[in-house]
Amino acid sequence: MKKSMIELAFDILTKEKKAMKFLDLWTIVSKEMGFTPSQSDDNIAQFYSDLSIDGRFASLPGNTWDLRKRQSSAHTIVDTDSISVEDESENARYDGDDSEEVPIEDDEDDDDEDRDLDEDEDE
Repeated sequence: MKKSMIELAFDILTKEKKAMKFLDLWTIVSKEMGFTPSQSDDNIAQFYSDLSIDGRFASLPGNTWDLRKRQSSAHTIVDTDSISVEDESENARYDGDDSEEVPIEDDEDDDDEDRDLDEDEDE
């Protein structure tokens, strides 16, 4: 049975016993998968996503990857202070977090429709 890209990456990093640059790892994986240059281009983003999501791998500085079990937590923890999350909508909705008040959009059109329905019921 043919292995997945991520399983091949795990095997390669296990065999190499050291961290590898992403493109070096990808070159080996795509070659072992038998990808054409076009298939390699089509699959590189999926491979990067798979590495990022799979908990067995650790992203290190310089776009280098290694097995998480070989890395101390100091190398693999992301500094979240530099991450900025902004609300893209003009009117925020309640998100279920009571720690901060969030304005809720007042849709006046809904009130008019409710009144119209009430009038129809009276007829």
